[in-house]
Amino acid sequence: MSETHQNVRKMALADLRQEIRSGRYVSHTAGLGEGFLQTNLVIVPEAHALDFMRYCQRNPKPCPLVGVSDTGDPMMRTLGADIDIRTDVPAYNIYRQGRLEKSVTDIRDLWREDMVAFALGCSFTFERALHEAGIPVWHVENDTTVPMFRSSIETVPAGPFRGKMVVSMRAIDEARVEETVTISRRFPLAHGGPVQVGDPTAIGIADINRPDWGDPAPVAPGQVPVFWACGVTPQVAIEAALLPLVITHKPGHMLITDVPEDAEVPILTTRA
Repeated sequence: MSETHQNVRKMALADLRQEIRSGRYVSHTAGLGEGFLQTNLVIVPEAHALDFMRYCQRNPKPCPLVGVSDTGDPMMRTLGADIDIRTDVPAYNIYRQGRLEKSVTDIRDLWREDMVAFALGCSFTFERALHEAGIPVWHVENDTTVPMFRSSIETVPAGPFRGKMVVSMRAIDEARVEETVTISRRFPLAHGGPVQVGDPTAIGIADINRPDWGDPAPVAPGQVPVFWACGVTPQVAIEAALLPLVITHKPGHMLITDVPEDAEVPILTTRA
């Protein structure tokens, strides 16, 4: 029986991870794993891993790199004591030749000895700080996935990886925009401060009611749309790269790590 977001929201991290690993929880992770860093996921063959690492280094805003697996090892040993990248994300996207083939909840049958997994910081991490400051986040409160858009902002290419930056949007009360910017800047591993405030058209977004990923979220009178760099950006780069096989998280369905969300650098754990 599948668990609901409301049921798992207050679970201890170890219990939450077991719900995800077992396949009982397969929905979005906004608001889950309180106090711990959430990450996006990209898995590529070793032959393309160095180029992808360069892509992250050249584009740290949308791709803040927080963890890399050893080749062929599915355990994310620098992000926790027991994180299996094949099972510990609620949903994965499978890309072949740059095209999204399907979404699955377990990739054990797809894992290969030449795979390298990359964990990239996620803006979900700073949402708890906004909540604690009394700044509401609509998609968390309404159990939906944050709206995400292809922007007109070009990323810096590396090897076959290139494309436009993806951004996520949250509607913020006008009087609290400056405070929101200050809070999010405290989390450099979670995209840091926004890339645009108030004008979607300035970054090529014609209609904020039609996101490319996630669910629409209203911008009420007296609110301002605020846009952050988003870890779905690599999925656009993957489309351009046309690799035979790449695995990512499904947008909104993140890996929840053992790293404290306010850490400046990821923790290191003892190898098993």
